[in-house]
Amino acid sequence: MKERKSIFTEVVHADHDISQNHGALSVPVYNASVFAFDDVDEGADIHNYKTPGYFYGRLGNPTTAALEKTVTKLENGDSSLAFASGMAAVSAAIISLTASGDHIIALDSMYSTVSNLLKHLAESFGLKVTFVDATDPANYKSAVSKNTRVIWIETPSNPLLNITDISAITNIAKSDGIITIADNTLASPFNQNPLDLGVDLVVHSATKYLGGHSDLSAGVLVGNEELIRKIYNKGVKLTGGAISPQVAWLVLRGIKTLALRMQQHNDNAYALAYMLQSHAKVEAVYYPGLEGHKNHEVAKTQMRGFGGMVSFDVGGEMEAKRFINGLEVCANATSLGGVETIVQHSASMTHATLSNAEREKAGISDGLIRMSVGIEGKDDLIHDLENSLSKL
Repeated sequence: MKERKSIFTEVVHADHDISQNHGALSVPVYNASVFAFDDVDEGADIHNYKTPGYFYGRLGNPTTAALEKTVTKLENGDSSLAFASGMAAVSAAIISLTASGDHIIALDSMYSTVSNLLKHLAESFGLKVTFVDATDPANYKSAVSKNTRVIWIETPSNPLLNITDISAITNIAKSDGIITIADNTLASPFNQNPLDLGVDLVVHSATKYLGGHSDLSAGVLVGNEELIRKIYNKGVKLTGGAISPQVAWLVLRGIKTLALRMQQHNDNAYALAYMLQSHAKVEAVYYPGLEGHKNHEVAKTQMRGFGGMVSFDVGGEMEAKRFINGLEVCANATSLGGVETIVQHSASMTHATLSNAEREKAGISDGLIRMSVGIEGKDDLIHDLENSLSKL
């Protein structure tokens, strides 16, 4: 078996064979939506997937292929697909693998747009959805029915950083022939590889850590070859959420520094979480790297690092807004995974589309702040947080 290289090496060299691109160390951007053939027979063979090649940009491009090859390698998968956004990847997977009457089990506290997508599909297209507390595998097991087709995993979860025992869930799923899909956005391949723990498909919002610089929108699905091919034939061909070659190149460039960035994200996030847990103005801190986190032991078994996301509660909506408005180094914005530290008030931003009852069930309090810790100097970040907290 081929020796596996360090991820610090893989992120730099995984994307392409330089001998195929005249020795270029950077993958070329192929700004082509149409590809010509030498003759009619070659065109027919490529178009019908009998021979490798490209024919139409929405369905394949050499730059996009380089990105897909890279993510496949980083996640230890068989194959992958790149999309114009994380939600394009999520949507393609769900509509390709389920039909009316099928059942999905998902988390009751996760990225709200995925929750809303599942509710929309349930209300308009007859998909059956059960939301469970994903911190206890028994909840998934008790929710399984004869028509359960997909189990959705998001760990760490957004925004409470709950941890799901991936191996326990995949064992439940495999015994019933259920497909498992894990959102690995918040961990990144640097910290966690769900495919190694039995998951069938992994999804990333590449807008976040893979891109890493708050300057693009992209998504990736990686995993089982048969499922990836099915999603290509349905979710890619029919919905058209294709990534542009320019954006694919930007994601590739971001990935080259992924390991270095994640190392700093991890270190900074732990330092801030450790400081916040003993601060008098902070009521609760959610970070899987802290020993007091309810899923810390599970996180230790399946993660190599605990990520750059920290959430904490300052008591109420007014306190949260005053805290955020008092920050100087940290930016108030809605995304995550960039080099800069970003904070947001979850109840009024990413989870504002949920009802009060839904937010309460998901544990999204009015005082909850989600923080995507960047790669700045940790002392500067600690000072910024302490300074703003002192004004509450």
